[in-house]
Amino acid sequence: MPFVVCCVPVSPMRAESSHKSEMISQLLLGEGGELLDEAEYFVKLRGSHDGYEGWCQRSQVVILEQWPGVVAPSMLVGDWTDKVLINGTTAWVPMGTPILAPAQEVVQAGPYKLQYTTGSAWNAANTQPTPEAVQARAVRLLNTPYLWGGRSVFGIDCSGFCQLVFRFFNIPLLRDAYLQATQGENIGFLQEVHGGDLAFFDNAEGRITHVGILLSESEIIHASGKVRIDKIDNAGIINTDTGQRTHQLRIIKRFF
Repeated sequence: MPFVVCCVPVSPMRAESSHKSEMISQLLLGEGGELLDEAEYFVKLRGSHDGYEGWCQRSQVVILEQWPGVVAPSMLVGDWTDKVLINGTTAWVPMGTPILAPAQEVVQAGPYKLQYTTGSAWNAANTQPTPEAVQARAVRLLNTPYLWGGRSVFGIDCSGFCQLVFRFFNIPLLRDAYLQATQGENIGFLQEVHGGDLAFFDNAEGRITHVGILLSESEIIHASGKVRIDKIDNAGIINTDTGQRTHQLRIIKRFF
C-alpha cells in the first residue's frame, strides 16, 4: 500500500486538488498517510495521525511503499521550532513535529535524507497529563495567529490548537471541533471542570464550530484571532480585551 509522507516543514492539506481550494488542515514534516488518489499536481491521502482526508501538493510530499523511520513516534519537537537537515540543508520545523529517528541518524524518505538534531525532544509516551502540565504546554502557543486549517506555531485554528497540545500527552484528538466533541467523557457543569477539560461551542444553527482548553471554571485558552486566554461562564466566552461575548457554550468533555 503506497504512503504519502510530508517532506517540508509544513504542507497545506486542501479540500480539492487545486491551489485555489481552501486549506482544511496541514501535514508536518514526517507526517502522512495512505495514498487515496492522484492528480497532476496533487495527491490525496488519509492522515495516519487523525484519519483526516485531503489533497497535498506533489512537490511537498513523497510517495513511498514503506513508511520511513518510526511509524508512530512518541518523540516530538518540544520547543517552538527545532532544526532538521533535509538533504543537508537546514529546515526549521514547528513544535509538535514527529521525530522519526534519534539525533543525527539519517532517515531516507525517497530522494530525501532527513536528519534530526532533536535539541528539544519531548517523549509524549512518558508524559503524564495533569492540569498544570497541559496549561504549561498550552501557554507556549499564546499569541500564535489564527489560521483556518493551521496545525502549527506558524498559524493554528481552534481544533488544531487542542489537537497539538493534547498530542504532547499522547492523547489523540480528531481534527475538527465537531469531531473532537464525539470523544471524551461528558462533564455536566462548568463548576465541575478541572484544567485540561475541553469546552465546545456552537453557532446559531446548533453546529459545534469552536473548541478551547479550560484552565479553570472561569478561564479558557483558545485560538480566536490568536491563541489567547479569555473569561468563560455558563453562557460562553467573554473576550477579556473588549468585554464582548464571542462564543456560546454547548458541552464540556474530559480526556484525562
